[in-house]
Amino acid sequence: MSLPIEDYALLSDLETAAMVGRDGSVDWLCLPRFDSEACLAALLGTRDHGFWRVAPTAAPGTCTRRAYRPDTLVLDTWWETAEGAVRVTDFMSPRARLPCIVRVVEGLSGAVRMRSELRLRFHHGRVVPWVRDIGDCTVAVAGPDAVWLSADGPVRPLGGEGTTVLDFSVPAGRRMALTLAWAPSHRPGLPAPLGVPAETMLKETGDFWRRWAGQCRYQGPWRDAVVRSLIMLKALTYAPTGGIVAAPTTSLPGCIGGERNWDYRYCWLRDSALTLSCLLRSGYREEACAWLDWLVRAVAGDPADLQTVYGLGGQRLLPETEAPWLPGYEGSQPVRFGNSAVGHFQLDVYGEVLDALSLSLRAGIPMPAHVWDLVEALMGFLQRHWREPDQGLWQMRGPRRQFVHSKVMVWVAADRALRMAEALGRNGPSAEWRALRDEVRRQVLRLGWDAGQRSFVQSYGSAGLDASALLMPRLGFLPARDPRVLCTVREMSRLNHGGFVRRYGPGGEGVDGMRGREGTFVACSLWYADALAATGHTQQARDAFERVLGVRNDVGLLSEQWDPDAGRQLGNAPQAFSHITLVETAFTLSVAPSRSPRIGEASDRRRSSSPSGDRSRASTPR
Repeated sequence: MSLPIEDYALLSDLETAAMVGRDGSVDWLCLPRFDSEACLAALLGTRDHGFWRVAPTAAPGTCTRRAYRPDTLVLDTWWETAEGAVRVTDFMSPRARLPCIVRVVEGLSGAVRMRSELRLRFHHGRVVPWVRDIGDCTVAVAGPDAVWLSADGPVRPLGGEGTTVLDFSVPAGRRMALTLAWAPSHRPGLPAPLGVPAETMLKETGDFWRRWAGQCRYQGPWRDAVVRSLIMLKALTYAPTGGIVAAPTTSLPGCIGGERNWDYRYCWLRDSALTLSCLLRSGYREEACAWLDWLVRAVAGDPADLQTVYGLGGQRLLPETEAPWLPGYEGSQPVRFGNSAVGHFQLDVYGEVLDALSLSLRAGIPMPAHVWDLVEALMGFLQRHWREPDQGLWQMRGPRRQFVHSKVMVWVAADRALRMAEALGRNGPSAEWRALRDEVRRQVLRLGWDAGQRSFVQSYGSAGLDASALLMPRLGFLPARDPRVLCTVREMSRLNHGGFVRRYGPGGEGVDGMRGREGTFVACSLWYADALAATGHTQQARDAFERVLGVRNDVGLLSEQWDPDAGRQLGNAPQAFSHITLVETAFTLSVAPSRSPRIGEASDRRRSSSPSGDRSRASTPR
């Protein structure tokens, strides 16, 4: 049985990632890319589906403690046993060579007997490889893949049942390094990483991350949390293309034992503008430009074919399949690979793309002529199709609806296109776009506002709330002090569960076409903190933000969701969107006034006024 999701830490070489548990076991590894087939898949099944554990022989449980080295993605794990103490240092060197994981075992006291147990299973835990010894190495081969294991000291190899076991003892002051490297099976000879001393790779890796983290501009009270989140974002970046995966895992459930199990090893347009803003504000212009370049390449083509999600290189075909041979995380089935959201119709992504392009222009990033052609093409499509129902921000698998957030994002698209036209002196279609923007705004204020419950709702004609309404001030659709915003923020307390915020409900649940109730959403809880700060309730905003910081795991990682009842993380992890939103909220709260009224005081004074009609112009976004 897999460990709790929060018991896993991440290793990454900027092209793929590994998940390492507190028991010293790598239970998830896809080689050579994030979206490749897993060769270690115990996370979604049992040890028979692949794992690599390095731990003291006499310590079958979890470690004493662990931590990333400051400002790096180098993980130290300490074990204290009756025989003595050891430290295991795990890392993946940023990809200059073939992918590899290095595990350095160092004796701290006594003489500790250690065991490395490796069971490789290719094709997502399904294929048992052919294992043989070549010199001082063991190599496992199956189809196009070869994985090599080497040790730089004396070991006693054991085997059987497709498992490679190395027993060794580490006295105080001695080190033993184990290196696992992937190579195409047709390539002769040892993979390049096996010829590089582990200490050299360790120094290179530590230096790389410290240099990168040192560029961070944030200097507020939550710097450690911000830097850790930015490192997670960098770790989830596929360096060759600049694409950023939503998470390195698939099918970690939003409901234990349920069917809300999705493959997040791809790039979502939903995250576009927020990702760009996060990177630019934090001082990572190079990464921001790489993400923007990926975005423009991915969406090139017919605007009617704009997808919600793309592959690492902008691939459009991500067929969703199920893996019945994997029992799923804690029995949560089905296990899915690929994502059928590529076929969803979502109006909000048009606004996300144009918001990202506008943000880049304001940041001084030049806009080539062909990108302006893209702007005009996207706006032309929206002019023809914006009235249609869609599947919304949350990629509902139920019937299409007139989602309020989708219409708000159409307004964002028109607003940002107008801003770019003015900045670039291209005002030809401005009158049409201005008319579209105004019409969408009037419609949302008329049909998206529920006068009875005094809040914006999830979709036209529904009574359900949706946390996406919290984004209206950030997007500039309404000023934060507009009575409708203040009332909506107050009503969002109905989505509160244990101090955290659900995506939707009551009245909004059931629209996603799935069974079972999920946990609270980390990003939505952070949106709530942003909205509280924007509406003048700074202390409540800080409290909400601190609650999110409090549910990070012991090494600072956040998954997609939090279950306040069980006190555990849910969903794919680590989640890029959670960490991006954490950084943005930290920036917001670092400049917010330190004293403010409670939300009940401010909003209750306005209850006698009727928040209807179009009373205010939109404020400048972000």
